[in-house]
Amino acid sequence: MSDVKPRVRVPKTAEVGEEIEIKTLIRHPMHSGRVVDGDGNTIPRQIITSFVAKFNGETIFHVDMKPSVSANPYFTFPFTVNESGTFEFIWTEDTGEEFTL
Repeated sequence: MSDVKPRVRVPKTAEVGEEIEIKTLIRHPMHSGRVVDGDGNTIPRQIITSFVAKFNGETIFHVDMKPSVSANPYFTFPFTVNESGTFEFIWTEDTGEEFTL
């Protein structure tokens, strides 16, 4: 799906022990499968079903989503930095497609 665009905002630097705020957004229509287009055809269900944030390979935040979640799901959550490392953010669609940053 070419119009899907994940975005993440993480502070560029943080001290050990500091709590930071992570903000995530994915541009996604979140079609519930119950809406029709202008021609009366049902738009097939296509939603983000889960979001996982990892730090150094360990899950630090996870959420499962249902069709009632609005388009462009946005999440913000705190994280306490205990060591230097890298983040990975994964959104999974019900089609099995993954969007990763």
